[in-house]
Amino acid sequence: MGKYTQAKCRLCRREGRKLFLKGERCFTAKCPLERKGAIPPGQHGYKAARAKLNVYGQQLREKQKVKRIYGLRERQFRNLFLEAVKNPGATGIKLLQLLESRLDNVIYRLGFAPSRNAARQLVKHGHVQVNKKKVTIPSYQLRQGDVISLRKRIRENEEIKKSLEASEKRGLPVWVERKGVEGKFVRLPEREELDADIKEQLIVEFYSR
Repeated sequence: MGKYTQAKCRLCRREGRKLFLKGERCFTAKCPLERKGAIPPGQHGYKAARAKLNVYGQQLREKQKVKRIYGLRERQFRNLFLEAVKNPGATGIKLLQLLESRLDNVIYRLGFAPSRNAARQLVKHGHVQVNKKKVTIPSYQLRQGDVISLRKRIRENEEIKKSLEASEKRGLPVWVERKGVEGKFVRLPEREELDADIKEQLIVEFYSR
């Protein structure tokens, strides 16, 4: 699957919930879900909204939803699932923990960027350091205790400042810490600390067919 280049808000409407793909816009009345409701895009959207999904359809939609939340392509997502299978413990929870410990996701969680897509750009453009070393790989897997910081040349960026201010109001997840423009990946999140709307067991069933 190539890079998605159409309106990101269509993805939220297709999945019937906010995926927070456009930063602060998702928290305002400008969000299409606030104005149009959770109706899938397209001329047959109302019909699709009323259609009852079979088991496979439910599994597929859950996989697509989570993949889009974290901004991954199919091969990346499947590889993470295969890695989760190798780890001891519940595969679904391990998958979510692997997704949460990606560098681009932690940059977003720390409030350094308004969205995961923006966080990915920060990393690719060389503005992020992990333990004082530049890292340009968004999928870099962080470990407990890793320190994440922004390089000096980007710290005064207005978008960064706005994102930090917005995150101050909403608060940070308990598994990360931040002081100024430096953050720390404290630990892997527990399942109850993650999005309760995600049904990871359906994803496990989808890939286990």
